[in-house]
Amino acid sequence: MRSLAIAAALLLSGAAHAAPQPPISDDVILEGVQLGEEIESRVDGDLNGDGDPDTAFVIASPDSRDLYVVLSYRTEVDIGHQPGGQLKLPADGLGPAGLTIKKGVLVIEDLSGGTTALSATYRYRADKAEPRMRLIGLDATVYSRTYAHEGNAMSWNLVTGDVETKVLRLTGEGEDAGYEDAFVRRFKRPNKPIYMNDTPDAEEQLIAFTKAK
Repeated sequence: MRSLAIAAALLLSGAAHAAPQPPISDDVILEGVQLGEEIESRVDGDLNGDGDPDTAFVIASPDSRDLYVVLSYRTEVDIGHQPGGQLKLPADGLGPAGLTIKKGVLVIEDLSGGTTALSATYRYRADKAEPRMRLIGLDATVYSRTYAHEGNAMSWNLVTGDVETKVLRLTGEGEDAGYEDAFVRRFKRPNKPIYMNDTPDAEEQLIAFTKAK
């Protein structure tokens, strides 16, 4: 229901003029949220190459965290904003998600969990054929923040199909404790386009690749 409310707010934010449009405002975003929810983080930048700023933002509450992308559009008679994708993030975030836009690529860096943490980095690029964000990279690491156990990591390039997995082996003790890479594996995993709304769970994907033969 929340995504529908945000989409409705976007439709009301359109304008029929040719001047460059500003980024969508916090006020418009907040029109679609529920009591107890707030904007955790946001970033503005051009994702679809039209010269107007697009926006990615995280709406958070004590029980949920969702990232949304709003893409600008421009026709001969109208300009405005439209939904470009939604990503559910773990509810137990360890601080705000980091959002950056670099050369048209949206990068989301998120840390969640507790003593055992999940670090995930998602990379998206706007699809050229339709207003949707396409997953082009996913990195995930599960590890102990107190070095109580080994960890696992993966890096998946969905453009080339290259996958790398590794075990993070404990090394040192006390203040000198840390991790070192072990059992590094590299393989190909071609895939059909994955759009933001269908992004796999980062930890589940890490487990699947770790077990892959």
